[in-house]
Amino acid sequence: MSMFHADWTHNGPTAADAVGYHLWDELDPENVVAVRRDAALLLRLPSATIEVLWLAGTETGPSFFSGGRTGVASGTRWMETLTGLCDSWLSRHAGVEVAAAVPAEWDGVELADTVLAEISPADFLPDEVAHALTECVSNCTPDLAFRLLLRAMEEIGTAVGAVLSPEHYARLAALGSAMEYGEFVVPQVQHLVA
Repeated sequence: MSMFHADWTHNGPTAADAVGYHLWDELDPENVVAVRRDAALLLRLPSATIEVLWLAGTETGPSFFSGGRTGVASGTRWMETLTGLCDSWLSRHAGVEVAAAVPAEWDGVELADTVLAEISPADFLPDEVAHALTECVSNCTPDLAFRLLLRAMEEIGTAVGAVLSPEHYARLAALGSAMEYGEFVVPQVQHLVA
């Protein structure tokens, strides 16, 4: 999602072309598998819910799903396109299995209640985004929902000038640590701390 900033069209005329630009040959196959896995998980959600989550975590704007210049007509179709692009990349690289395992600890099933508890304190997120994140916890994985929460907090929080308390950020950091994230995942919202 982070590659879809305000000037994403510099990387290709359509959304699929822009993703293709970032799927260069020397990319680590685990990164491609992770993107594919996230897109496949999101396919468990209704198309409208996918669209809410995508728009909350990117700078693309509502016209992204217009089917016009982006070439994207729905959330479901976009996730299918992403999985297809990843499958094509993986099939071109001999020895890389499409269904390669992603570590189970990324699922965060045991942290579902903790992830749910962090959605409502982000009260600057629109209700439809909070609802979509809650659906993601239940129907996808808590890990994916938490990462999407952080993306939405970064994009929407920055746009509206939201402020996180140090205590709130500490809870997010603790949850990121419990999810075994690296050092750059949760700090993407650190600039919102008062």
